[in-house]
Amino acid sequence: MELTPQNAAWFAETFAKLTDNVGQALLGKAPVIRLALTCMLAEGHLLLEDAPGTGKTALARALAATVQGTHSRIQFTPDLLPSDITGVTMYDQKTSQWEFHKGPIFASIVLADEINRASPKTQSALLEVMEESQVTVDGTRHEQGRPFMVIATQNPVEQAGTYRLPEAQLDRFLMKSAVGYPDRAAALQVLAGSANPDRAKGLRPMIATHAVAEMADMVKTNYVNEAVLDYVQRLVEATREDADTTLGVSTRGAIAMVRAVRVWAAAHGRNYAVPDDVKQLAAPVWTHRLVMSPEAEFSGATATQVIARALDNVEPPKERQGQ
Repeated sequence: MELTPQNAAWFAETFAKLTDNVGQALLGKAPVIRLALTCMLAEGHLLLEDAPGTGKTALARALAATVQGTHSRIQFTPDLLPSDITGVTMYDQKTSQWEFHKGPIFASIVLADEINRASPKTQSALLEVMEESQVTVDGTRHEQGRPFMVIATQNPVEQAGTYRLPEAQLDRFLMKSAVGYPDRAAALQVLAGSANPDRAKGLRPMIATHAVAEMADMVKTNYVNEAVLDYVQRLVEATREDADTTLGVSTRGAIAMVRAVRVWAAAHGRNYAVPDDVKQLAAPVWTHRLVMSPEAEFSGATATQVIARALDNVEPPKERQGQ
């Protein structure tokens, strides 16, 4: 059953309320908040890469506070072990049985702080749970609940003692974004409230976890015209054919775009997607999935430029793509 105009209107209204609630903790950052909520409702994961002190952790905590579910924070360090994330099976002498003790990954929203500081072995512990929403420990599968979202942060300024995320793991993040510094008006509000800097503590939950799961299921039926799907595929192929890339957008990346577009359209009150939805989401959904050639990187070319070139060169469908 496809999303109706009435359901789309309700979805957009609820989405706006959630944005406003998170915005109480992260002032003047509505665009990145909308991206984070889109990521959550598309049942994806978000990578935040920005300078220290810009509010990456504040965004994750505010989003967790808005959802009436469980949340956890994992501080990634070089000595962190995979079992510190997923959990461990221990022998209980009283019951003479092996029991699984869940790790912090078993939460509705998980903040993976400074993910690039952990070793590649520890980073890879997230691969299964991010892709399949389950954890396998000692041959036993443990299902993750819904909603489930990993918000990972990394600091691009300091490179000493860090391990760059491999392309396979980057591809599992639905979006990559940055918070950035607030404008002057928002910065003044932040400074005025500096006596209580953690604004997320004062947020009230706005939505229950089961309602988040229902919204995610509802938006899966949002209509995407075949012409829009063709537009997405042509853009993907353009990134693969670009001279500056070694690897373009993967098939997983194309699927991620369609998932995100469905949510983005509903968040704007539409029960159908349009090419502009793809254009607005192209950078956050695709830039981190590109592998630039060494020559291009040396000359200063960026993934953002490749995406911009693809949008310029690939003609979008011209007719209105409603139902």
